[in-house]
Amino acid sequence: MALRTIRLQGDPVLTKKCREIESLTPKISQLIDDMLETMYEAEGVGLAGPQVGVLRRVVVIDIGDGPLVMINPVLLESDGEQSGDEGCLSLPGKAGVVTRPNYVKARAYNRYMEEFEVEGTELLARAICHELDHLEGHMYTEKVEGGIHDVQPEEE
Repeated sequence: MALRTIRLQGDPVLTKKCREIESLTPKISQLIDDMLETMYEAEGVGLAGPQVGVLRRVVVIDIGDGPLVMINPVLLESDGEQSGDEGCLSLPGKAGVVTRPNYVKARAYNRYMEEFEVEGTELLARAICHELDHLEGHMYTEKVEGGIHDVQPEEE
């Protein structure tokens, strides 16, 4: 595994739509491992392919329940709404209020190219929506209500 460089807002790769993954290759497996390691090292809860410069439809998420790998994810359902601070590893130290669905259901393939569905509420729903936006070339900053602010570091 290896840490990848996280692309920052302003990098053109973050504005491009990603291509589907047709089959699991050693290169894609390595990408998934690298993305997980990079996300954990950066203390994030999600990371999408374009954030490490790879325009492929893959995201990794971990809200504290263990890693969720989603290849070629598609949002099937959403319901309700939640508003709250949202940040992004591609815009470190910043956050803004974003309204997202409170419930989502998505279909994707896991790291073995087995199809599955996942349902999530609250933080998981927010993370799935946030990461799927990246695959379409969008960042949360396009949806911020009331401006972006600095995030105060947590005291230990």
